[in-house]
Amino acid sequence: MPSLTFVMPHWLYWAGLLVFPLIATYLVRRQMRVAPHSRPSLFIAYLFWLTAGFLGIHRFYLRSALGFVFIPVFLFIIYANAQVREVRDDTSRTFAALEAAQNEARIAKPEPDRATPEANAQYERAQGVVKQRQQEYAVAKAVTDQWYSRARWGAIVLAILLLGDAVMLPGLVRRQIQREAAVPHRPVAEPPPVVAEPVLAEDPTLHFHSRITDRIEWINVKAGEYVAWWSLIAVFVYYYEVLARFVFNSPTNWVHESMFLMFGMQYMLSGAYAYREDQHVRVDVIYAKFSPRGKAIADIVTSVFFFIFIGTMLVTGYRFAADAVNVGEHSFTEWGIQYWPVKLAIPIGAALLLLQGVSKLIKDILFVARRGA
Repeated sequence: MPSLTFVMPHWLYWAGLLVFPLIATYLVRRQMRVAPHSRPSLFIAYLFWLTAGFLGIHRFYLRSALGFVFIPVFLFIIYANAQVREVRDDTSRTFAALEAAQNEARIAKPEPDRATPEANAQYERAQGVVKQRQQEYAVAKAVTDQWYSRARWGAIVLAILLLGDAVMLPGLVRRQIQREAAVPHRPVAEPPPVVAEPVLAEDPTLHFHSRITDRIEWINVKAGEYVAWWSLIAVFVYYYEVLARFVFNSPTNWVHESMFLMFGMQYMLSGAYAYREDQHVRVDVIYAKFSPRGKAIADIVTSVFFFIFIGTMLVTGYRFAADAVNVGEHSFTEWGIQYWPVKLAIPIGAALLLLQGVSKLIKDILFVARRGA
């Protein structure tokens, strides 16, 4: 089975974070414009083919029993790779023993002018050990090569099946739609309405609107929706890591680092959106007992501490990021990803939080004054 030698380029990582949310938003909006239905979708079929086609999931999605053909082939590849991992230790051990025997034979080889019967006998014994170690290594390597070959042939069979289905998927989807169209669909019962539980400590200005605050919050809403798509990237990336590690025996050196850096940036950039949606933790033992007007007054009073904290984070975060940008800071790992864009998310997130704090203060003042709704 061939190993994966793909290494995530730095430009591809940053481009993925920038472009993926735009593509995902476009696809979702395009799908929302189409009337909802339960018939197979070619896009979903290809998505299943790409991400789980080795198990025949795209065939099961189209209700084709041929999906069961993929499962034994994939399980055989898993078994062959497991055998490769086991016999590879024997190959490494016998190879190391062969090198040690060859080194001892070189040391035991007598000089022509200093050859004695004892030295010649010792050299012959060393040569015999070398031949024995060569035979042991040849046997171990033959077993390893045999399992490598089996895994490779399994991969070839699986690749042929997947490539064939990649060509046939449009026709398979079209025929499945025709079969389902010939069967009358039963009406789907509407789900019962969901009654939301009352939230005692809810922000009284959560649904309060004014022109200036709506414009400020539009920025934070778009920023929050943009970075929310990064969570979906993690699903695909960790999925790739599992396949690369356990199917291709090729674990990566960038998945874990790339994802915790991504989630760190997401945490900073989505803070303002979470504040706008009233999703931050609040000590509401006393706050929950206030009236809506009392809650707004309490928010105005405590906003002083909020702006002190955000101002401090904005200034120190800017210095922190500026130092990283000036030196072009990279991580100390083998991947060596740039750190300065990650640290730049700190002052950007603080600026978004500052904007949302200003919007919240304006809404609280207008709410108390009963104006501007």
